[in-house]
Amino acid sequence: MSLQLSSPAFEQNEKIPSVYTCDDRNISPPLEWSQVPGETRSFAIIFDDPDAPSKTWVHWLLYNIPGDWTGLEAQVEEDEEIAGGALHGVNDFGNYGYGGPCPPGGTHRYHMKLYALDTLLEIDPGVMKKELLQAMEGHVIEQAELVGRYSRS
Repeated sequence: MSLQLSSPAFEQNEKIPSVYTCDDRNISPPLEWSQVPGETRSFAIIFDDPDAPSKTWVHWLLYNIPGDWTGLEAQVEEDEEIAGGALHGVNDFGNYGYGGPCPPGGTHRYHMKLYALDTLLEIDPGVMKKELLQAMEGHVIEQAELVGRYSRS
């Protein structure tokens, strides 16, 4: 079996509830993962929108999530460092933490990617996606993805 990622808030390829978007509370959804490889030391999450008009828009970067965790509750803190020691990167809204779906038009696909890593990353909070991907290079054991959809009313 390989790494699995799911959310009790929405199913694969289904609509993300508005509470997790800019149209409501804009909080991160709850996440659960399983089938974790035994050598996992930490996890990283990249949540982005490849359907954004100008580029793939980064909504959330969280890394150094402890390797013994099996998920995240909804509404993860938006500080540089959260309880447990996980660190936030900076999203394309220019903020630490989660920035929910907020498409300018149409239905967009949002990709929540979970990476099982064989190390803790030695990078400071506030990195951008490119730097996070570079730091993870050679350390990804497995990855899983959950895709949600959202369009504004």
